[in-house]
Formats: sequence, structure tokens, C-alpha cells
Amino acid sequence: QLPLVESGGGLVQPGGSLRLSCAASGFTLDYYAIGWFRQAPGKEREGVSCISSSGGGTDYADSVKGRFTVSRDYAKNTVDLQMNSLKPEDTAVYYCAAIRGVAAYYCSKSGPYNYWGQGTQVTVSS
Repeated sequence: QLPLVESGGGLVQPGGSLRLSCAASGFTLDYYAIGWFRQAPGKEREGVSCISSSGGGTDYADSVKGRFTVSRDYAKNTVDLQMNSLKPEDTAVYYCAAIRGVAAYYCSKSGPYNYWGQGTQVTVSS
């Protein structure tokens, strides 16, 4: 099992920002496409964003376009999700996922992905 760990979640007021990180211990994420997903209570898991292994390909759900930005930090071996202008409907557990062997400029925000983290809670509330 690939050890992916998400961090950066928390409680934030509407309109605020959070930055989530997806980290891997003991191996490099350089060759993996990474997806970010979220699941709110009582709802199906939703693909939020993804980034290709090269960093040159990204995709976003319509609900987060213009507010969320995904990026790779090769030096830190992380993939980050910058979330701005947060809304109460962004409240969910956020997961990162990884897959290797796809084209360097390709990613899919719907999957499939082979490896998953345990998730980090994001709560947007006043």
C-alpha cells in the first residue's frame, strides 16, 4: 500500500482559505498522477481536481474552478491543493489518490486511482 498522507484540513469561515498537502513517505511522487477527491456526509465521493505527473496537465470540477489550484512541489515531494473563497458546501473529507503509468501530461479527476490517503477534514462554517 502506498503511504499517502493528507494534511492541512481544519475549520475555516466562509470566504477563507486552506492549503491541503498530499505527501508520500519513502518514495517519490514524481511519476504519479495525483487526484483530489472529497466526500461530504450522505453524498457520493466527488472528484475535485487532478494533476499529471509532469505538472503540465490539470483539471478541476466545475464547482471549484477559479477557487482551487492544484500544484506539485517536487522538492518537498508533495502535491498541494490551494483552496480559496471557501463555501459551506466545500465541507467534506478530502482525499488524495495516486496512479502511476499514465501519460505524463494526463490526469483524470474521476479516476481510476490505485492508492489513497486516509483523508483530512475540511469544515467551512461561521
